[in-house]
Amino acid sequence: TAGSTNMEVKAVSQEMAMLSNILAAYTFIADQPERTALVFLGGVCVGLLVTLCAIVFQIHCRADCHYAAGTGRAGDSETEDYDPADLSARRRRHFERALLHATMFTSAEELDRTQRLEERERILQEIWMNRQSDISTITQSLNRYY
Repeated sequence: TAGSTNMEVKAVSQEMAMLSNILAAYTFIADQPERTALVFLGGVCVGLLVTLCAIVFQIHCRADCHYAAGTGRAGDSETEDYDPADLSARRRRHFERALLHATMFTSAEELDRTQRLEERERILQEIWMNRQSDISTITQSLNRYY
């Protein structure tokens, strides 16, 4: 029974320590709201920056992997002749391909929705053009009377 009471005392002391830490954190936040808000916004900004870096890294790696899988040739004469300008141009092309693949339609629904939106825009443009021609004929006919 002495072991069980010792465990209970440890559990209660851990709960009290946690409660004490929670109260200390609340007191700190209540006493310094500006500093707390600054730390929170700093954390959000760092998180967004890390996310942006991860996305850029993923696009870059996807382009490199796609290029390596597409060529299927390891150690050919092009890679042995090191040309920095050619390498940067190749990396730019890989990045553009990765962006193209990222923006391609992933489903038939998206393709259908996009086609309907383009058709709607075309119809609205035709209506606008017809309206412009109607307005010009009205102003021409009004000019005759004045």
